[in-house]
Amino acid sequence: MKNQQAELEWREGETPVSRKFDDPYFSLNDGLAETTHVFLDGNELPARFCDGFQIAELGFGTGLNLLAALLAWRKSGQAGRFRFTSFEAFPMAADDMERALAAFPEALNVAGPMLEQIAAGNYQFETEELIADIIIGDARTTLKDWNGAADAWFLDGFSPAKNPELWEPVLMAEVAQHTAPNGTFATYTAAGFVRKSLAESGFAVERVKGFGRKRHMTIGKLESKT
Repeated sequence: MKNQQAELEWREGETPVSRKFDDPYFSLNDGLAETTHVFLDGNELPARFCDGFQIAELGFGTGLNLLAALLAWRKSGQAGRFRFTSFEAFPMAADDMERALAAFPEALNVAGPMLEQIAAGNYQFETEELIADIIIGDARTTLKDWNGAADAWFLDGFSPAKNPELWEPVLMAEVAQHTAPNGTFATYTAAGFVRKSLAESGFAVERVKGFGRKRHMTIGKLESKT
């Protein structure tokens, strides 16, 4: 599965849709607002930011979540750098990322370093504010070999109904194993089997208001281990 490229079609000329999973990469309404509501607000960011803060993500896609986190970091005035580690089985080409991000000028405005590195085939890169590592391959294999622990998880695979592999109980258990004490997660999905897997893996799980027309989403915090 490693190094397989994302296969896309474009809806209304600007929204990338995965041919493999028949699912858009972000909300057809406002993907940046969705990212802010689900992944930033859902993990209580930027309030929790500190130097060395580790975000981890399942599903890198267009890179929009990374850029939203970078924008939030800058607006927070936090000194130092944060880490962003993402697990992606089907990486998108840099020119397709740029095309997709054109819908969000604020994000595209800070995307240059990321797009340059990815265009050059570099999935590990650093800036003055960011240490990024995009791990290419099936997360069911690659996550267990990661030696990091996330302070906040962005669980952003395609819909569980269309991409159930990225929401399997074994993988959710690995997410918990790679979460720092008091670490959190947020995801747009409120699917019952996902919430159950995360709860069984050690998270205190809560269903909360979703973005836009979506009624619910899910957040959680790793419970203390006795």
